[in-house]
Amino acid sequence: MAGLSASIRQLSIDDLPVILEIVNTASKKYCGVIPADCYHEPYMTEEELAQEMASMTFFGYSDNCEIVGVAGFQPVTDVTLIRHAYVRPEYQRRGVGAGLLVHLKTLTNTHRLLVGTWGAAQWAVDFYKKQGFRLLPDKDELLGLYWDISLRQIETSVVLGMELDRRS
Repeated sequence: MAGLSASIRQLSIDDLPVILEIVNTASKKYCGVIPADCYHEPYMTEEELAQEMASMTFFGYSDNCEIVGVAGFQPVTDVTLIRHAYVRPEYQRRGVGAGLLVHLKTLTNTHRLLVGTWGAAQWAVDFYKKQGFRLLPDKDELLGLYWDISLRQIETSVVLGMELDRRS
């Protein structure tokens, strides 16, 4: 964990500015890595984030009362999607992302968690694998079924999944 006073809480539209700042700061790492036609600044606009917040629940990881990581949580039919998971660069590799994922796993009522990310973002793929996710071979089908993204994003992305035991 990042610090002794770390906590995770559900975020609201009042938190939009800090979510936007974290997403746009952390996503700068994509510049020069993902296809140039997929990267732009800002990476996400305020309007895009407000639209995303209307379709999912965001959670924030706070360290000493400062939100340092965010992740969206979106149940869709028979799966739960982890969306827009970003951590401030200076807090990366300190347990923030892992802490958010552990929290989100406890909230889901489905048997399967899915996360999509850019195929070229190997650090993200490696992070999710380290957390127990595995690359799924049917990514085009999954992205078309559960996400509302462009064909270009589908062709340049991967999907990782995790099966959850919900018998208890």
